[in-house]
Amino acid sequence: MSRGTHQREYWSFYWPLTIMGLALLLSNQFQNGILSRYPDAAQELTNFALAGAFYAFLHAALAFVPQMSNVYGRSRTAVFSCLRFSARAGVGLALPLLVLGWSPLGPWLSQAIFGVGDESAAVMQLYFRLLAPVIFFDAVRHALTGLLVQARRTGWVTILNLTFLAVVLGLLLLGFRAGRPAVWTVGVAQLGGGFLALIVTWIVWRTTYRYPRAQGPAPEQRELWRYFWPVMVTSICFALSRPVIFFFASRTPEAVVLIAALRVAFDFSLLFFNPVNQFRHLLVTFGMGDGAAIRRFILTVIAILSGALVITAVTPLGEMVFRRIFGLEGAVLEYASAALLPLALVPWAIGLRNWFHGIALIRKTTRRMGAAAIARIGIITLCAWFMLATGWLGPRTGALLLAFGFLAEAAAMWAITRWITRDGGDPDGPAPDGGPRRPPAPAAQSAVAGTER
Repeated sequence: MSRGTHQREYWSFYWPLTIMGLALLLSNQFQNGILSRYPDAAQELTNFALAGAFYAFLHAALAFVPQMSNVYGRSRTAVFSCLRFSARAGVGLALPLLVLGWSPLGPWLSQAIFGVGDESAAVMQLYFRLLAPVIFFDAVRHALTGLLVQARRTGWVTILNLTFLAVVLGLLLLGFRAGRPAVWTVGVAQLGGGFLALIVTWIVWRTTYRYPRAQGPAPEQRELWRYFWPVMVTSICFALSRPVIFFFASRTPEAVVLIAALRVAFDFSLLFFNPVNQFRHLLVTFGMGDGAAIRRFILTVIAILSGALVITAVTPLGEMVFRRIFGLEGAVLEYASAALLPLALVPWAIGLRNWFHGIALIRKTTRRMGAAAIARIGIITLCAWFMLATGWLGPRTGALLLAFGFLAEAAAMWAITRWITRDGGDPDGPAPDGGPRRPPAPAAQSAVAGTER
């Protein structure tokens, strides 16, 4: 296959996934835009940012569920084994947020970690109640999405996520125009959107998915757990990045303004980060048969995304977006605009990290990912502590903390892989069960190999 053919195939597979991710991220932008139009915008944004930190900590564990069902769902029995595991994981991850939402532990923990007042703690607890079921909904939905991606039904995945976006936007506007409190407007929009997205995704999966022809024993729940827990740690560490930064930001003199601005800047920059995360799907589906072609594709996309973020940051475009679309003003607008340029480093670090992530997912050797993610949180914590102690913690340095963390994680992934290779081992490490090393299954190299079309 020629180089141009490879690139066209990658683009045709990749762009629906990118639109899928952007559709989900746009819901965050709509939430921020609605919250910024409430009378005390900075406080409402901060309340949601801090409550969202607890929610994201648990919800982030689901980030690799699509890849898990893609890799392991290679027969009818394997598909249902993956779905059962995902449902159980969703229940287990939703329970802690339910406890925080319905017990005195929620307000106490919010005040102990972030130092908020009684009123903000009560608002955060209501967010916990409304968002907890979404974790279960998304656990099952992500597993179904991974199966649709495996069958290269990425166009359907895009349509499903655009439907989710439309529902969330409609509920946000309805709640805001009806004069509902911010917590009810945003919380009900997330809850309703998550429920409808699960139902519609299940319908599409039932009507369009064709089970792989391959037969064999389904993966045991223990095997799925051995695969899942390292990537769960990786995802949770990603979600911990913001709470750690917000923890130190809450100790600064302008805590409310700084946290609100960083929340908006981080959410906006995800429009440029998330497409890089879709490279995992690309690597898992196409395998490493032509690594050079995939590398060229990845570098091209990263250069485009990083360049677009730089242009947004150094021109009036960034401030215009924050002012006119999000309705920011004053110090929050100034701080959010200042945070954008340092974030342009992040796509490069995420791209390097995801190259090694893709290899680990294909080989089912995911433990190294957890170790590298812990390194990211360690670096962010040390740097944030130093910046707070020296008085340097602000919008630009707060944004740099994310870049430092991802660079540390990418370096750790590279170092672990290089260390294993230097010692004469398989560059992709041992099997997750501690058994002999094994090559990737042929089905992992092509998502449609041996499937009914």
